[in-house]
Amino acid sequence: MRNAQTTLQRPLSRRLMPLVYALVAMVGLILALTWGALQVQITLAGFLNGESLWSKAQKQSVIDLDAYAVSGEAADLASFRRNYVILDSDRWARDAIASGSFDHEKVVQAFKRGSVIPAAIPGMIFILDHFPAAPHINEALRAWYSTDDAIAELADIARQVQAAHAGTGLSNVELTRQRDRIYTLNSYIGPRTNIFSVEIARGASWVSEILFGSVLGAACIAMLLWLRMARRILASVRGTEERYRLLFDSAADAIVMVDETTGRILDVNRTVSTWTGRDANELIGDRFVHLFVQSISGQQAGRAATNALLGLGGIKRPVETQTSLATWGDLPVRQAIIRDISERVAIEQERRVAAEALASIVEGVIIADADRRVISTNAAHTDITGFTCQALQGRRFDDSRRLPDGKPLPKSIWEDIAAGRNWLGEVQSIRSDGSSYPEHLSISAIRDTDNQVLYFVAVFTNIHEAKLHQHRLEHLARHDPLTGLVNRAEFERRCSDAIAIAERERLAVVVLFIDLDAFKIVNDSYSHAIGDRLLVKVADRISRQLSESDVVGRIGGDEFTVLINRLSLREDARAIVNRLLATLSEPLIVDDYEVVLSASIGVAGYPLDGIDSATLIANADAAMYTAKTEERNTFRFYTPMMHADTRRRLQLASELRQALSRNEFHLLYQPSIELRTGRIVAVEALLRWQHPERGEVLPGEFIPVAESLGMIRRIDEWVMQAVCAQIQVWDLAGMPPIRVAVNISARWFGHPAFVDGVSRTLQSRQLSPKRLLLEITESAMLRLGDDTERTMRTLHGLGIDVAVDDFGTGYSSMAYLKLPAVAYLKIDRSFVTGLPGNVNDAAIAEAMLAMSKSLGLITIAEGIETEAQHDFLLRAGCAEGQGYLYSYPLKADEILHLLCPNQPQLPVSKLRLVPPKRS
Repeated sequence: MRNAQTTLQRPLSRRLMPLVYALVAMVGLILALTWGALQVQITLAGFLNGESLWSKAQKQSVIDLDAYAVSGEAADLASFRRNYVILDSDRWARDAIASGSFDHEKVVQAFKRGSVIPAAIPGMIFILDHFPAAPHINEALRAWYSTDDAIAELADIARQVQAAHAGTGLSNVELTRQRDRIYTLNSYIGPRTNIFSVEIARGASWVSEILFGSVLGAACIAMLLWLRMARRILASVRGTEERYRLLFDSAADAIVMVDETTGRILDVNRTVSTWTGRDANELIGDRFVHLFVQSISGQQAGRAATNALLGLGGIKRPVETQTSLATWGDLPVRQAIIRDISERVAIEQERRVAAEALASIVEGVIIADADRRVISTNAAHTDITGFTCQALQGRRFDDSRRLPDGKPLPKSIWEDIAAGRNWLGEVQSIRSDGSSYPEHLSISAIRDTDNQVLYFVAVFTNIHEAKLHQHRLEHLARHDPLTGLVNRAEFERRCSDAIAIAERERLAVVVLFIDLDAFKIVNDSYSHAIGDRLLVKVADRISRQLSESDVVGRIGGDEFTVLINRLSLREDARAIVNRLLATLSEPLIVDDYEVVLSASIGVAGYPLDGIDSATLIANADAAMYTAKTEERNTFRFYTPMMHADTRRRLQLASELRQALSRNEFHLLYQPSIELRTGRIVAVEALLRWQHPERGEVLPGEFIPVAESLGMIRRIDEWVMQAVCAQIQVWDLAGMPPIRVAVNISARWFGHPAFVDGVSRTLQSRQLSPKRLLLEITESAMLRLGDDTERTMRTLHGLGIDVAVDDFGTGYSSMAYLKLPAVAYLKIDRSFVTGLPGNVNDAAIAEAMLAMSKSLGLITIAEGIETEAQHDFLLRAGCAEGQGYLYSYPLKADEILHLLCPNQPQLPVSKLRLVPPKRS
């Protein structure tokens, strides 16, 4: 190991030598730059020193010259000349350098005579020769040049003064003049000397900054270059080890270096630490065999072996190990490469699972080669087709399959699959016994890396049951589930087809719209189950009256449609319509009940009444509505006026919604007369609608519309509040208390808030419950079922009486007459009109009166218009009566005047007196 380390250190020292050389060069450069800066500073110091000496010499020469002019002493003149020599030497040297051609030694001697620092002389000569225009140096030299004439004039003054002293001497005037000249020259030279000093000082400062920046910049550049070189050299030094370590640690496989002699781990890469959950330092020194679950003894070098690597928490990782021998110096080392085979094991497990799943799925699977010849099949294939895999070996799987129309599978299928698409469709497949079945087939291809087909995979399902179920669903989608007849959508489709045929052959098509009369009453009277069975029997009766080419449909609760084909005229359907009316009016036996029904039929034909199915059905519906409104148990051919009536009803419905908010409703009151005395004992509140454009609209026209819109309850509540308010007004006016009857709809009577609403209204007006009589038709009571009895008992507890209106006109249930709140029975006008001449009406009226008397009910006859009717009902025991014989419906104030004679006579009222005069 020591030898190996020495081997590594030797090239390292060689690689680091350039750094040492570069460092020495950098230090030398910095020292050279520093020396250069020092020389420049010495030069500048020489300038400053020379300037100082020059300035002193100039000042002293002025002093000496002035003293000599005054005293004439030779010593003063000698001192002047010594100082002048300094000034003149510096000037001569400066001018010699400026000339560009000078004797270097003479210049040096001249500067020495000027007492300049010898070390600064070369630098001064260099600057004056090469950089006379440098900043600050240029300004200093200009200031220096400007003093040359003044200094020369000092020499001239000295000569003049010397000559004067040598002769007769200086007169006072001359002395004064010469001294003024000296002072003037001194004043001129002094400021320029200062400028020279300042500029030299500034130059020295500027040069110092330049030199400092240069030295610093050079040092930084040298440092950066050295650092860059150092980084490159160190990077190259670390390169080999780092590359090895990077490759070692970044390997996807785990790598372990093992001492072959001891079996202990020398080094591991990062992957080993990750897989085992142990730090590298913890692994180094441990035995290699401790990493695995199974023993690795006997594994040959270069041969792969599978094992399980132990991880943190006992996790076992399936691995494959491969070892090889190497040498570290003199140390034999085994390099073990451990590869994670978890994914391969998982894939193999998935393949096993896929193979088992393929064998167990219910869909048949065929794997064929590129020529579509069967290679293998699963168990479901055998179960579905009866063919084993051996029986199909070498056969094309498409040979036993055909399209639903019997044709072989087209070539386009294989072209689509070859183009990269899958094929999915329905085929007819043949079993081993020769039978066929519908099959849902999917074909896809498995390709190689060159996109060439290697295998075909066909997955199929027997869809025989699915198709049967689909047919059932399609039948349900097109037929009524209760009766089995076609529904509206299918009827319209067949009607459209029939119209297309009739258009080509110039024939007629007729649509019948059949609606059962009073079916809702029958349905509510028994049960919905009975009603459903009744509809089935009605559908059967309609179908038996038609031919096979005709179509019957059920498009609503008790609404049927009939399509009659191939007629010459619309009117040719009359015979079929009459047969239908006759058969539908015959009694029907449902369970233990005998039910008698009738129907209203509307007839519309192509091309007279419409050219499409929707129009024909709508027009037949309008004709049916007219038949039901006018007569029932009959039929009507469609006419355009029927739609006008329909539009009028729609317009009426729209206006009815606004009638309450516009206060267009009002009440009239028809007196009810006690037949025995002729006294008015009650009135019946009758609702009227005063339309702003149509005038008065009768209840028979707008009440059915209000019921269909769901507005009838709001109207009933308004009537109840208006009646109670009017009773209160009558009471305050002193009118004798009478009973007021109010008609109640079935919708409001059956509402949960009905009783509370009536009770609150009476309490708010402080009225006795006996002042109010609620009238409800027997058909409404039948529709409400069990709720009727509960409501009646509650009303009886409140003291409110109920009258059964229109008794005998519908399906009657005598049980309702025994309910406690029922105190009155109203005989419908249809039984009064024929009295007394009609024997049947007389018998029915007498029976009703006798039954009411036995039940303790008070009877009220409606529609009395003759004296004979009055007399008959009085003799038969009828208690009260209403009709035009006594009075038309009156306004509230007319009722007040009728019962209170003391009230002022209304000029517009023409009231009929009661009881009527009898002849």
